[in-house]
Amino acid sequence: MSVYFLDSSALVKRYINETGSAWVLDLFDSTVEHEFFVAAITAVEIVAAITRRARSGSIATADAALVFNQLRSDLHADYQVIEITEGIISSAMALAETQGLRGYDAVQLAAGCAINEICVASGLSPIIFVSADAELNLSAVNEGLLIENPNHSHDTSSI
Repeated sequence: MSVYFLDSSALVKRYINETGSAWVLDLFDSTVEHEFFVAAITAVEIVAAITRRARSGSIATADAALVFNQLRSDLHADYQVIEITEGIISSAMALAETQGLRGYDAVQLAAGCAINEICVASGLSPIIFVSADAELNLSAVNEGLLIENPNHSHDTSSI
């Protein structure tokens, strides 16, 4: 069993067909047991991304509504949602400063690092940080995380 932390750039691929979607969908194969962590802000980012696509006409409004319902269901059934605590915000501020990350990317990375610390301290395997954002992945590697980019799923990096 592997433990994955998915940021919104990766998780959106479960709901919208784009480069990397097949790889993300394979993670959720019911014959393999994985644990999935997401930051609470991930749902907001996915809804915003899908809403923008619906407004631009690249997906139908009815399809967007179906995705929103599926996402809400999956949040309860498939993911362990990490609340954004004061500690995560403090870590995100430091990451934004040291790594030069955008705001929500820093929060995503801070949440992933927090879960990784808990896993390692508990004697579990480190998490795999999954993102389709190359800059965020570089920062994750700099923080010592294992990464997967679903757009380049043959690449696995670690320190």
